[in-house]
Amino acid sequence: MTAPILGIETTCDETSAAVLDERGTILSLVIHSQDVHRIYGGVVPELAARDHLKRIEPVVAAALHEAGIARRDLRAIAAAAAPGLIGALLVGVTWSRAAAFALGIPWVPVHHMEGHLFGPLLEDPAAVPPFVGLLVSGGHTMLLWVPEWGSYFLLGQTRDDAAGEAFDKVGKLLGLPYPGGPAIEAAAREGDPERYAFPRPMMRRKGGAPVTGAFDFSFSGLKTAVARTVARLEEADRVRDERAHLAASFQQAVLDVLAGRTLAAVEAVGCDRVLVGGGVSANRALRTRLRGDIGPGGRLFTGSPRVSLDNGAMIARAAQFRLEAGTFGGLSEASASAPMPGTLPWRPEMRDSSQGSCPGSAARPSPN
Repeated sequence: MTAPILGIETTCDETSAAVLDERGTILSLVIHSQDVHRIYGGVVPELAARDHLKRIEPVVAAALHEAGIARRDLRAIAAAAAPGLIGALLVGVTWSRAAAFALGIPWVPVHHMEGHLFGPLLEDPAAVPPFVGLLVSGGHTMLLWVPEWGSYFLLGQTRDDAAGEAFDKVGKLLGLPYPGGPAIEAAAREGDPERYAFPRPMMRRKGGAPVTGAFDFSFSGLKTAVARTVARLEEADRVRDERAHLAASFQQAVLDVLAGRTLAAVEAVGCDRVLVGGGVSANRALRTRLRGDIGPGGRLFTGSPRVSLDNGAMIARAAQFRLEAGTFGGLSEASASAPMPGTLPWRPEMRDSSQGSCPGSAARPSPN
């Protein structure tokens, strides 16, 4: 058996461990999701950290047993070191670092969002750069131009709430269970997405002029619009009757923003290969929308929900790249907000060079 690597994920409310072989094949993947947060309608950091501390040993033991290996067989141990809830991160970082030290093998700190970029690659060997990367999760929303692994150019990110956070908060407003994303998606299937004209934040400038060259996101205004509508409906005791329509209209607004920004990024960099990662990427309506917008000439790379949600396999896969590259990107400790290693601002003049590095990309006119 080729020397395997163990990946550990504890950034939020999933305790996960996975073992990959040297080819990046998943030998085992174990995920424990914390149910206690459903009571509160959101993640309670202290409870999350305590549960990680309780679960990490049995989760790792289960992953090693499923893979059929002993700890002494491991080539390295990796853990998500940033970003996330600091108490939760410290559990995974401290445990993995101590285990690697005891075994005399490398410890590899991994940026959680870089792990999400590697998620689709676990199931599709074609999911490699160059591509436009859309990362959508509970804590982050980012658009990246990725010409090669380890080289990330930030086109835009959220200025306030992340997309997943907005789903959770709106789900709570509608009386739906936590997490809000799957609950809203299910409710939206029975609703009319045109029933409520919720805003599409930052899609247009004042006066209606299209935004060009700006790829940032904002979802707090959309969340506030839904809250005000729910408050009016509560006065008439109509929230239950309108719940599906509210969910569908909210989801449609989010999809318009995510897909609109992604398509603008595709046009800006001149590459219609798109990779979507993060928990929100499991939303089927988002995948369908992106496939339609990109068109038959482009490629959309997504992973199954198993590798799209927080998991140890994506951490192990990113760690394999970091080991081979010989650099850990400056990460050495747990950090709640460290930037993704290798990330630089994207500039419009990069368009000409990126076109030549995107094989099979359909020619698209510049939005400028």
